[in-house]
Amino acid sequence: MTEISGSSENEARAGTDPRRALFKAVALAGDTVAAVRPEQYGNTSPCPDYSARQLAQHLVAVLRRVSVAGSGGHPFTVPSFAEDVREDEWQKAWEDGVRDAEAVWSDPAVLGKSIELGFATVPGAAACIVYATELSLHTWDLAQATGQAPAWDAEALAAPVAAMRHAVPAEPRGGPVPFGPVVEVPTDAPLIDQLAGWYGRQP
Repeated sequence: MTEISGSSENEARAGTDPRRALFKAVALAGDTVAAVRPEQYGNTSPCPDYSARQLAQHLVAVLRRVSVAGSGGHPFTVPSFAEDVREDEWQKAWEDGVRDAEAVWSDPAVLGKSIELGFATVPGAAACIVYATELSLHTWDLAQATGQAPAWDAEALAAPVAAMRHAVPAEPRGGPVPFGPVVEVPTDAPLIDQLAGWYGRQP
């Protein structure tokens, strides 16, 4: 992955460039997708109605949306599932997505631009945290579905955890808010457990 450096007045609460968190989440998601075995694609997951195959397809789609949104486009022009990717093409699809996203987000100026997310328009720095959150949650879902234990990165999770209560309040849930009730976890639980529990998963 290209090293992303630079700073912004809208840095993540973790005290680092929010693009670092985003691309660490991207890297871990890619590793998790790559480790899925063919016989596991039909496995169910903690994400309602998403099989392991659909989670892999969705993670590729989210990565593509990162590029589209950063370029000033509407992310929902990218289908929710990358059904064009065959099961033997995950690595190439992911590498292509990473290359495109890095090209778009390498300029620090993108952090101050208005980014359309489909449900809100936010500064680029905030968009990094939103996408880091989505990628991390679905990486957790896929890991649970396929028996993996990813090496969660504290920097990638710090800003999503710091922002989660503000980004998605505890109530209401359901309907237009696509998360279940908060699952309480200890305050000293691992960051990934805190994130998963807040978004309605059972760590």
